[in-house]
Amino acid sequence: MRLLTTTAIVASTALAGIAMAEGHSTLPLKELPGIADRDYWVPGEVNADGKLEALQEVVGSDAVAFAGTLDAPVQIALIYPSADTSDFWARNYLALTKRLDQLGISYETTEFASRQIEHSLQSTYANQVAQDADLYDYVIFGPSELAIQADNIDKLAATDGFATYVWAFHTPLKDLETQPDAWFDFSSAAGALTMCDYMLGRLGNDVTMAMNRGIPGITDNQRSGDFKACVEEKGNWTTVYEHYGEYQREGGFEGTSLIMQAYPEATIIHNANTAMAMGSVEAQVSMGKEKEIFSTGWGGTGLELDAIRRGELDATPMRMGDDVGAATAEAIKADLEGRADDLPLVFLGRITVAHDEMSAEEIDALEKEAFRFSGVGALER
Repeated sequence: MRLLTTTAIVASTALAGIAMAEGHSTLPLKELPGIADRDYWVPGEVNADGKLEALQEVVGSDAVAFAGTLDAPVQIALIYPSADTSDFWARNYLALTKRLDQLGISYETTEFASRQIEHSLQSTYANQVAQDADLYDYVIFGPSELAIQADNIDKLAATDGFATYVWAFHTPLKDLETQPDAWFDFSSAAGALTMCDYMLGRLGNDVTMAMNRGIPGITDNQRSGDFKACVEEKGNWTTVYEHYGEYQREGGFEGTSLIMQAYPEATIIHNANTAMAMGSVEAQVSMGKEKEIFSTGWGGTGLELDAIRRGELDATPMRMGDDVGAATAEAIKADLEGRADDLPLVFLGRITVAHDEMSAEEIDALEKEAFRFSGVGALER
C-alpha cells in the first residue's frame, strides 16, 4: 500500500473522496433530452461544468510533476480484455505508465488479462481483486461488456481501500449503487458533432449525401445517426441512401458501388469506420471517381491517414488515442494530491478532424500527438 508522507495530503485526499461520493449520490447534475428513456447517463448529465475541458487541457499539455512524496510505489490492478486483438488496451497501458513516469509517480502494476468474450473470467478477477483490496490503491476495469459486468463495477466501486476507474465506456449506469471514481473513453456522439461542424464549415448547406453505416446499435446511432441529424438540421443536407455495411471492408465497397451507380447526385459518402472507408475508397478508385466524391472515415487510424496522404480519403474524426491512459495517470495524481473532486466523472478523449487540406507535416504531427506515448505504427504483440 502507498503511504503519503505529508499528513495534509492524506487529509485532503480523504475529504476529496467524501466530496466525490456525495456528488455521485446526487446524480444527475442536469437533465438532457432522452434521459427518461435511457438506463444510463450521458457525460453532460454527470460532469460539472468545466471539469472535462480542464482535464482534457492537462492531458494535452506537458506533464507537471507530482507535488507530494510516496513511501512506496502505488499499486495498480488492471482487469481488462487485453488478450484480444485490439491494441486499445496495450496502447493505453503504455500511455498510463509513461505518463506516470513523467509525473514522477512510482508504481507497480498487476494485470488480469482476458478476451472480450470471457465474461466469467473477468468476474473471477473482480472477486479476487475485491477480496485482496489491501494490496491495491487503484483498480482499472475494462469491462468485457457494460451490462454484463455492471455488478462487478458496483462491487469494485463499493470496495474500500482503492479507487476504481472504468476504461472504454462513458455511460454511467443509473442503477449502480456505487459509481466508480471515474470513467475514461472516447465519445462517438462527440466525434459526430465535431465532424458535423467541420463538414458544414467546409462544404456549406444544401448538400446531398449517402452513408455507409455499420450495424444498428448505439455506436452507429451516434457515429452515423447523430452526424446525419446534425447536418440535416443545421445545413439542410439531404441523405439519399443509407447502406448497412456491418463495419466490413466489403460492405463499404458494395455500398459505395451501389451509391455511385444509383445515386450519382450524392457528392458525399460518410463511412462509419475504417474498414468501410477503405472499401469505399477502393470502389471509388476502381471507377476513377475518388476525386469526384468527398469521403469520410472514422477514428483517424493509420490506414485512414495514409489514404488522406494519397488523396483518396478527404476527412476523418481522429481520436487522440493515448488520451485515455494519460488521463488516468493524471487522475491518480489528482487523487494523491487531494484533488479528486476536480475530476469529471466521465473523461472523454479529444477528437479532432484530420483532412486533405492539411500538409504532410501537419498530419504527421497529429499522428504523433495521438500516439505520443504508445508510438506511431503497429504495436509488437
